[in-house]
Formats: sequence, structure tokens, C-alpha cells
Amino acid sequence: MMNSVAPFWDGNETWLILGGTGLFVMFPRAYAVVMPALYVPLITMLLALVFRGVAFEFRWVAKPHHGKWDIAFSAGSIVAALCQGFMLGGLLGGTRVEQGHFAGGPFDWLTPFTLLCGLGLVVGYALLGATWLVMKMSGNLERRARRSGRVLLVGCSGLSFS
Repeated sequence: MMNSVAPFWDGNETWLILGGTGLFVMFPRAYAVVMPALYVPLITMLLALVFRGVAFEFRWVAKPHHGKWDIAFSAGSIVAALCQGFMLGGLLGGTRVEQGHFAGGPFDWLTPFTLLCGLGLVVGYALLGATWLVMKMSGNLERRARRSGRVLLVGCSGLSFS
């Protein structure tokens, strides 16, 4: 599984950096309001992405400890996806603004809606990963990915109707 994404790995998080930079350049006032409202999930996501990147690179070096680095990679991926969902939910749910500045607290983004958005993004990304494996793999791993994909599709559908 890791070998299938290795050629594409370096460009994986570039879109996040470009998105944040683009928001800052094109909409500096929106950036000034949105970023303070989402500092906690944003910083947590960035740390998870660093952790995930380290796990991805160290996995190749630490030959007898692949399992530990696989778990670290999975944890970093899940936390990063969860935080992206939290930020999406926080943006869609709105932020309190007074006189052009963020007027809320550091955890105003944390609502049942943002939790559902976070869970939905984790399930959605897992479905995306399963379909990637169906496309790139064959044999037992492909069959496992197909079974997982069916379950994840039902999970995505269930979350979208909640």
C-alpha cells in the first residue's frame, strides 16, 4: 500500500499550503478572521501532517519496525483528516465576528456539526484510499479494499443523511 503512493507523496500536502497561502493573498481580511477561529484544529493538523511525513519516511529506514511506523502513519493521517473536517465544519458553521475581528474563543469551532464533519471526512478519505487500492492493487489486497470500500460507502451515505 505504501509503495503505491510513494511516487506521489512529495506533492501530497502541497495543496494545503497553497490553499492557506491563497486565502491569505486573495482574502487577507477573511484570513485574519478565520485563522484565529481555527488555530487549534489547524495547528493540530499541521503537527499530524509532520508526524505522518516522518512516519512515512522512517518506515523505509526502520526495516524491522515497519508495523510501528505504519501505525504512526495511520494515526497521523486520521488526526489530519479529522482536523480538516473540524475546520470545514467550523467554516460552514460560521464564526463570531465583531468589528471585523474574530470575537470567539479557541474552541468555538467544536460543535456536534464539526464532529460529524470530521468523522465524515475521515470516512470519505478512507473510501478514497480504498478505491485507490482497488485501482492499483490485485489479489487479496484488492479484494480487501473492495470489501472495505463497500462498508465505507455505506458509512459515507449514512453520515450524509444524518
